[in-house]
Order: sequence, then structure tokens, then C-alpha cells
Amino acid sequence: MKNIIRKNLVLWTLCLSIAALASIAYSHCQIPCGIYNDQTRFDIIAENITTIEKSMKLITELSNEEKPNLNQIVRWVENKEKHADDISHIVTYYFLAQRIKPAEKTAAEEYDQYVKKLTLLHEMLIYSMKAKQSTDLANVEKLKTLLADFQNAYSAKPTHEH
Repeated sequence: MKNIIRKNLVLWTLCLSIAALASIAYSHCQIPCGIYNDQTRFDIIAENITTIEKSMKLITELSNEEKPNLNQIVRWVENKEKHADDISHIVTYYFLAQRIKPAEKTAAEEYDQYVKKLTLLHEMLIYSMKAKQSTDLANVEKLKTLLADFQNAYSAKPTHEH
């Protein structure tokens, strides 16, 4: 009897844990629900870039102190890397997977715009990775430029409806 009760308790605990964790999982699915919008994604990427920049500056500043606080440096490195990952996630799962639609090669102008958007997003992925690897602020400046260029290229198309 005790084994049955114990098994049921474990099963219920497991089910409740899964339900709790599922509710905090990343909330953006690939179903065109219309809840998310493009401008918000651009704003979030810009905020991530600003956070990466601040993290880089503080890592450099803390590292140059006579007695560096390694705990704080590690925290800022982790922060920088998390925000670079967030950029990669939005670029990949929001724009590349859902928003950028393939164009036929026969439609030259549309195809050129498609390739331009893909190229800009790919470069954003590269520079978000480079931002993780160093504290070189040139990577941040490149991300800012790429974001502006992509936003211009992206908004040149008709508004996309979910």
C-alpha cells in the first residue's frame, strides 16, 4: 500500500513540475497567432545590443582594476552572453523561421531583397557570436548598423500580417 501511495505521489509531483515548467517556457511558438509584432522584436534586439555594450564596458573596467572582482566580471560575462544568445534566438526563430519568406529567382527584385535580408540576418548572427567571444566594442557597433540596415530592408516590404 505504501508503495502505491509513494508512486502516486511521485507521479503527481512529476506532473505538477512539468506543468509549472511548461508555463515558464519561452512563449513564442511558430503558430501565426498575431500576438507578437515586428517592432517589438526590433526594440528587444536594440535593448540587447545596449546591454551587451554596457556589459563589455564593465568587464573591461572591472578587469583593469588593481584587484579585479572576479565574481562581478563573471556575472557581466554571463549577462553579455545571454543577451547575445537572445539576439540569435530572435533572428533565427522569429525572423528567419517565420517572417522572411522565400522569393522565386525569376522575380529578380523580390529575390534580391530576400537575399539582402538573409545576408543581414546572417551577419547579425555572426556579430552576436563575436560579441560573446570578446569585449571588442566594434562588434556592438556592427550589430547596431546591421539592425538599422535590416530594419530598413525589412520595412521596405508590405506589412506582413500573421
